[in-house]
Amino acid sequence: MLKIFGGGKSDHPMADLKEARRLLGELPATDALRALEEINHWFESVRADQEFRPAHRAALALLLDETAQTPVRKLGREYLFTPRLSKPQENRLWTTIHGFWRNATLAFVGSLEAFVTNAKGADDLKGDLPLLTVRGLRALAAQMKWLHMRYGPVDPQLWRMAAGSYSLAESRRFAQTPVTVYPGIPGEATADQEFLRVLMLSASSPDSLLPSEIEVCERLIGHFTPRFVLTGEPRGETPYWIDLAAANPPLRHARPPLDMKSLRYFGAGDTLGEIEAFERAIRTSGEVPVRLNLGGSYPPELVLRVLEHVAAYWSPAPLERKHPRHRIKSRLTVAWGFDGIIDAISPGASFDGSRLESWITENVSAGGMAAHVPQVKGDWLRVGALVALQPEGGSNWLLGVVRRISRERGGEAQVGIQTVSRAPEPVALHVLVGDTISLDTEPGILLGAGEGDTPIEVLLRPGVHIADQNLVLERGERRIQLHPDAVRERGADYELLSCRAFVPKPG
Repeated sequence: MLKIFGGGKSDHPMADLKEARRLLGELPATDALRALEEINHWFESVRADQEFRPAHRAALALLLDETAQTPVRKLGREYLFTPRLSKPQENRLWTTIHGFWRNATLAFVGSLEAFVTNAKGADDLKGDLPLLTVRGLRALAAQMKWLHMRYGPVDPQLWRMAAGSYSLAESRRFAQTPVTVYPGIPGEATADQEFLRVLMLSASSPDSLLPSEIEVCERLIGHFTPRFVLTGEPRGETPYWIDLAAANPPLRHARPPLDMKSLRYFGAGDTLGEIEAFERAIRTSGEVPVRLNLGGSYPPELVLRVLEHVAAYWSPAPLERKHPRHRIKSRLTVAWGFDGIIDAISPGASFDGSRLESWITENVSAGGMAAHVPQVKGDWLRVGALVALQPEGGSNWLLGVVRRISRERGGEAQVGIQTVSRAPEPVALHVLVGDTISLDTEPGILLGAGEGDTPIEVLLRPGVHIADQNLVLERGERRIQLHPDAVRERGADYELLSCRAFVPKPG
């Protein structure tokens, strides 16, 4: 165990470990947010005190981390699954959760750095290096996850910390030493496995997932981690690599990188077959199999989407683009949100332009485009956001959905957009209940007229479509009935319906 005697002459309230336990025992059990904010305060206070010896500082880091596990899990679910959180509530939750994982990362990595640099008293840490490394890498993975919840950026220093922590485990030959991560919680982990958690999350393209999908992705990684592969030589099952000597995220090697001793190769191992089996089971039963341990209950459709996503990115075979991309630089006028797009594409409409932005096209293809956002205004930009795009000098609008976001420093971002319509048409739709047609109308956007048996796709505000109700579109003297078959996609302010068209015979 850590030697905590001789912790210095500090008058800090946590200079005595017994007193530290008493203080943490008084945290409010029924107010998770306040409890985690106080834990963050203690982390920062301990970090600022220069009198603590390394072993005492590490003992406090372990204690604070253990105390925080219940409130941080509770707040994470509140952030992800509470409907209609206010923006101040959402920001406070994210800031507190991310702040905790950042503090834990700094505390554990700081202990490892004290050992590596031979700080006074750091030799007392030797027996607990495996546990400190495992906890540090787990905190790093969680910190990166919460950065991905807001689409980055991920500071390169986090990759330096991850590579340095794992390099220490390799050099001291405890990378495969199992430790109990948290007292009273079953399950062991190794530095190898925790480093793979960090790597596989990055390799899973989290910038193209919604926050709730990122959470499930992390849970899937936790479930499959024991079967992932990490090696010093490239294999067919290790399509990704990372350089332990650099502060860079991992890459997929389309061609083998240089033969360097600092390179490590990794991949999903033999998990793909089981992932496919889980996908089939969910499609057949409509339930998540009990043997898929996600540490909680999640909607089957959410789990299925993420299983399909990770299967594509974990496969040794790289994803193939459906359409060739062409580099092009041009300005785009961008309208966002259902209401803003209705205003923009309606003929002769006048609006204040508050939902208009100017982006720069990076490349285009038949299926979409990549664009540079010089400045992200507000918090509307997220995966699944609806956008209308008008190329510079043109008069037509394209309709797209944001599929990928990578935020950069300085408020800039790179986005990937899937084109869903090249001729969106604003329409007024009546609701048909039985034989009764509503007098008022609801705005909608037709994505295409549909030909023959091709379904018609229409965008509506959430809540307009109700099961067993149809829609009516008036075209001159004709009334076209739209029978919704499925909701193809839902966003924060829209639903995309796939409909069959039917024109009743007169009389």
